[in-house]
Amino acid sequence: MSTEIKTREITLSLEGLRSEHCAMIIDEALSKLQGVNAHRVELNNQRAVIAIEKAEVVSEAINAIKKLGYGVTTLKKIFPVLKMSCASCAISVESILKSKPGVVVASVNFATATVAVEYLPGVIEPFDIKQALQSVGFDLMIEENENQSDTLENLHQEKFNQLKKKTYWALALSAPLVVIGMFFMNMPFANPIMWVLSTPVVFWLGNNFFINAWKQAKHRTANMDTLVALSTGVAYLFSVFNTLFPEVWQSQGLEAHVYFEAAGVVITFVLLGRMLEEKAKGNTSTALKKLMGLQPKTVTIVRENQHQMEIPIGQVQIGDVILVKPGEKIAVDGIVINGNSYVDESMLSGEPVPTFKNEGEMVFSGTINQKGSFQFRADKIGSDTMLAHIIKMVQEAQGSKAPVQKLVDKIAGIFVPTVMIIAIITFIIWNVFGGDNGFTQGLLAMVTVLVIACPCALGLATPTAIMVGVGKAAENGILIKDAESLQQAKKINAVVLDKTGTITEGKPVVTNEHWAENKSELKHVLLGIEKQSEHPLADAVVKHFHDQSTATISEFESITGKGAKAIFEEETYFIGNRLLVDEKGIAINDTMLKMATLWSNEAKTVIWFSDSKRVIAILAIADQIKATSEQAIAELQNKGIEVYMLTGDNETTAKAVAKSVGINHFKGEVMPDQKAAFVKKLQSEGKIVAMVGDGINDSAALAQSDVSIAMGKGSDIAMDVAKMTIISSNLNKISEAIQLSKSTVATIKQNLFWAFIYNLIGIPIAAGILYPINGFLLNPMIAGAAMALSSVSVVSNSLRLKWKK
Repeated sequence: MSTEIKTREITLSLEGLRSEHCAMIIDEALSKLQGVNAHRVELNNQRAVIAIEKAEVVSEAINAIKKLGYGVTTLKKIFPVLKMSCASCAISVESILKSKPGVVVASVNFATATVAVEYLPGVIEPFDIKQALQSVGFDLMIEENENQSDTLENLHQEKFNQLKKKTYWALALSAPLVVIGMFFMNMPFANPIMWVLSTPVVFWLGNNFFINAWKQAKHRTANMDTLVALSTGVAYLFSVFNTLFPEVWQSQGLEAHVYFEAAGVVITFVLLGRMLEEKAKGNTSTALKKLMGLQPKTVTIVRENQHQMEIPIGQVQIGDVILVKPGEKIAVDGIVINGNSYVDESMLSGEPVPTFKNEGEMVFSGTINQKGSFQFRADKIGSDTMLAHIIKMVQEAQGSKAPVQKLVDKIAGIFVPTVMIIAIITFIIWNVFGGDNGFTQGLLAMVTVLVIACPCALGLATPTAIMVGVGKAAENGILIKDAESLQQAKKINAVVLDKTGTITEGKPVVTNEHWAENKSELKHVLLGIEKQSEHPLADAVVKHFHDQSTATISEFESITGKGAKAIFEEETYFIGNRLLVDEKGIAINDTMLKMATLWSNEAKTVIWFSDSKRVIAILAIADQIKATSEQAIAELQNKGIEVYMLTGDNETTAKAVAKSVGINHFKGEVMPDQKAAFVKKLQSEGKIVAMVGDGINDSAALAQSDVSIAMGKGSDIAMDVAKMTIISSNLNKISEAIQLSKSTVATIKQNLFWAFIYNLIGIPIAAGILYPINGFLLNPMIAGAAMALSSVSVVSNSLRLKWKK
């Protein structure tokens, strides 16, 4: 049944997408499908996004991708179906599910009252399937509290573990192959032993190369798998032939060489390269998973009769009244209608001081309630919340950036078919002009071309340099995630810094205190009041006076939005802001007034402590600037790099902080989406932008930037989104990271040069270009050694990074 639905985007999580060339192949296949209105393949996100009108098109797209040899991550589950009374009910259930976008296959077994569903996690979930059936009178039994959020990550981890297992087995089997092939060729039964050892490497551990090469061939395309399959397949079959029928060559005066070790080692090196590459790339879904983890799974809603009940977050409707208890995460965006509390919004605003929320004020999904309790009315749910927008911005910024096409992938698109053509031409030329031994020498030359052209060195060139470079960086307190950021880092000419936690420590502390004459002995009273206060700044005061004794106070009372009061030895004491002091008519002397004004101009928060008649002390609380920030910023500016500062704090604070560290370009009161927009604006001016931040609010800007750098003491999400992380949060490391990037990129380029130079020189020689001149014809064994040598040179060059300063 063809069911029309409105146009919508469907995301397909891809498997086996290793290069831009692979992405182009899939993109071309999607362009040929009817019903796909728009499409894009995102190499960075390992996904394809298609715009469709008919649900059935999703299955067609998945089948088209699978036919090319790539995978699409789906889940298969069997669910009990309730309320089916006849066979036509089963047909109805099946039709309904097939019409839902995200359902790939649905098969109902009426006899067992079950449905087997293959679906796209993230596009549709069991709860959605259940709702679809409930809407037409059926029902579905699903597991309670089913958590699908870990599914994709677990599947990716499982596939990586399989790759690692294959690589270790290949290394174990190839090691004796190389020893026998290089040093013990004349030992008894050498050929049968190598045959036995190489067979599982080629056809068990390397079976995917042949399967994918065949799928590519059916669609008249070729990739790295094609070249690996051809070189190892021909070398293996030729070796089997020579093992079984050595007299064919011996009768012509030729030695019956076997190349089992070449076939095995090629598979092993390519598997190793892919494993290293997967390890270096890391898991791109972790950041989004943690962002999604900020939202609670269930909420407590309040009905008209004040009856409270817990429901899944997916069932929250606009207008529902939700109760938030102390320490709970806020589930959706809304407006406070009853009660008040301080809410930690640092994950959205990046600022360390929790915000006081009173009736009529907005609260946001993912933020954390502190010590109070309140009720709010749901105003925005699902994809409309601020947290959902941040998640979407991070995802879109990651996917919309123009991918930096790696040199290997660019050349591979031409390299693979070119090598195949050269091998065939070599065989033909030898057959035409080679005389009596033309066929034999032509076949040997063709095999030699395929063996020497194997891309194992190309596969190792980038990941080995990355692994050594990352190790070197880690020794210096810098974590680097991938080669793309390394390629860009050396080009950086603009650095955007978040304020809180990046330039500053991110923790409010008492910076100054001034006491009236003979009144400092009342510190224990101040401490006694602050220990009972729920205000976030009170913690800074308590820490500051931690070595003081604490007075036993009575009648403590919190004065909302202003401060607190308490009684000690029949005297009333107040602590809070200037509004509280003025309201109580408490006297302030000129010295304290001038000092408070000075501290305010330095972007510090002033706390007033008084008795019932006059001010006893004033305290200044600030988020201190890191000791290394000014020097680090000056160093970047000396290198010709423009430095900008963005903060969610007010303009006065922004100006004061920028001035103290020598930054000329700054903006205050900036929201998360505005940070990303600012980065995009700099990029449109032709700048290579590095974004440095530490909070969830920086994640969209980090994803948008050319090089994203996170502070190690910041949020896990910022570190997951960022391509570089400074463990110590010392801004001086930015300059070191740029220098290390130059060294690592230079090493990558050298590796690629050596990898290609072997092919550029080796392929013509392997084809027999020197034979007419001096009679030299390269033996495939030497070709295998040259291939191995190219890998050794690449790895050795990468190891040189360890000793660079």
